[in-house]
Amino acid sequence: MDNLTYELTALCRRNGDGSHATQADRTAILKLVSHQLLEAGFRRMQATSLKRKHIEALLERWLAERLSPGTIKNRMSALRWWAQKVGNAGAIPTDNAALGIPDRRFVTNDNKAQQVDGRLERVTDPHVRMSLMLQQAFGLRRKESLLFQPRLADRGDCIVLECSWTKGGRSRTVPIRTSEQRTVLDCAHLLVGAGSLIPADKTFIQQRNTYDGQCNTAALSKMHGLRHLYAQTRYQELTGWKAPAAGGPGARMLTAAQRTRDSIARQTISRELGHERPSITAVYLGR
Repeated sequence: MDNLTYELTALCRRNGDGSHATQADRTAILKLVSHQLLEAGFRRMQATSLKRKHIEALLERWLAERLSPGTIKNRMSALRWWAQKVGNAGAIPTDNAALGIPDRRFVTNDNKAQQVDGRLERVTDPHVRMSLMLQQAFGLRRKESLLFQPRLADRGDCIVLECSWTKGGRSRTVPIRTSEQRTVLDCAHLLVGAGSLIPADKTFIQQRNTYDGQCNTAALSKMHGLRHLYAQTRYQELTGWKAPAAGGPGARMLTAAQRTRDSIARQTISRELGHERPSITAVYLGR
């Protein structure tokens, strides 16, 4: 292990900010960053020697690799954490736009919704299979579906996602509306009892890797599309017509009364998906 990797690993170990999953992700990102800085020719670096030139070298590589804006922003969050912990927060501008990072929210009316359908049979790990079923039934993120504990979440008429499971540490409630959702939850209870969708002999990172491997083997990709499916299903339930991304009318085609219903539906779906701003639902629903 090179010196920078050693120091960054120690820094992460000393500063347990966020959930266990957040800490694990941050550690993995900083190990990758250390390796990439070494490849870029920055040798004998210490954790305290982070400078703007190092950030620019990393960004140049990530943009050349055509990483998604979301991935780059997650990595930048880890870099800002590193800079802040060593007393050098000024090394990185607080505005991603100043660094040339493109906007994450590019909205089209292309339909990105997915369902697992018959491919679920190819998933041999029962915990991964259940995580995918929960994602489809309740619009959960991958992380949420892995950390999900049915005994804590199931409140009869809704599920409550604990803040330690969610992005940004915001707990939220998702209604149980259908018999299919109830069946999925009952199956989750039977599978894990008082535990989570991470087997007792695995860490979060290990099960996440199992999830990714199982999805790859089953030809299941971009499972974030299950959240798109949930959002579009809810939109049709709440409005009475399909979302624009699913072939429904765009905003310009709606009457004043329909626009009001559209707005209320988007606010509801935004809360259920765990977003702060209803405008973000355009990514899932179109506009």
